[in-house]
Parts: sequence; C-alpha cells; structure tokens
Amino acid sequence: MLPHPFKAHDSQGHYQINQPVHSQDIIKMANYLTRQRLKKGTDLSSPEKSYDYLQTLLQNQEREVFGVILLDQQHRIIQYQELFQGTINQASVYPREIVKQALMNNAAAVILVHNHPSGDPTPSMADKQLTQIIKEALALVDIRTLDHLVVGHEGYRSLAKMGWL
Repeated sequence: MLPHPFKAHDSQGHYQINQPVHSQDIIKMANYLTRQRLKKGTDLSSPEKSYDYLQTLLQNQEREVFGVILLDQQHRIIQYQELFQGTINQASVYPREIVKQALMNNAAAVILVHNHPSGDPTPSMADKQLTQIIKEALALVDIRTLDHLVVGHEGYRSLAKMGWL
C-alpha cells in the first residue's frame, strides 16, 4: 500500500500528491519504492546494482542494520530481509540465523549487507572476520556468499571487490 499522501497516477511508475509534503513523507515513499524494486525475481548482477537498491533503505539509518539478500541459482532476488539491528556502531549478528533463513527460502546464494551509521562505508576488520565466518557456515550447506556490501551516506564498499571474500 502506498504511503500517505501519495496516490498512483494513470501512468505506471508515476505518482501524484495534491498537498504539501514533509521530508519524512518523501523518505517513506523512497523506502516503499526501494522495497518494490527489491521484490522477487529482480536480477542482481553487480555490486553497483545491489547498492542502488540498498542505498535508500540503509544509508540514513540511525542504528546499524544487518540484512541479507537471498538469491536463486540465477542470482535473482528471492527476498531481502533485515535480520539484526544494533547500536550506532555495531550489531550482534548470528550466522546460524542467516543459514536458517537461507535454507527456509531455498536460496542458492546470498549477498550480505549492513550499514555504517557514521556514513563512512569502510569495512572494519571485524566486518571482514564476520563475513568469513558466515561464508564458511553457508558453504557447509552449499550456499554461496557472493558479496558483503557496507553502505553509508558516503557511498558503499564491496568486500568482494576488495578481495576480502
């Protein structure tokens, strides 16, 4: 359902409003549209494409949020799930829960994602170590870890592109 006060227009992909809106309404609409773009069947073929979808959802969060994009064999989205929330600089992440969600959704691959509320997307050594632990846990059940994206308002970093995966 569209967030108030937005209404669908006759042309697909166009929306209208007939009153002034607050910036929070615009952010709600942007999040709604992003979730629509992250729906089942969307092809994710690059870190840049993944970041385009995740930027709106994660870059301005006040707390650290850790999620996973579950993918089928052709790297199309099955589902995006935010699994853990933390404080301003950390979130407790449990590999067991990630494996459980991947198996429940019959995922062949995953992209791990989290934000840095500070805005600086530079991964920490703890991010690198956690990624390796999750990758190994998923590999035990034949699920590939394609990437781990760290998102901030200053951009993103792909651990795969950095050679950390």
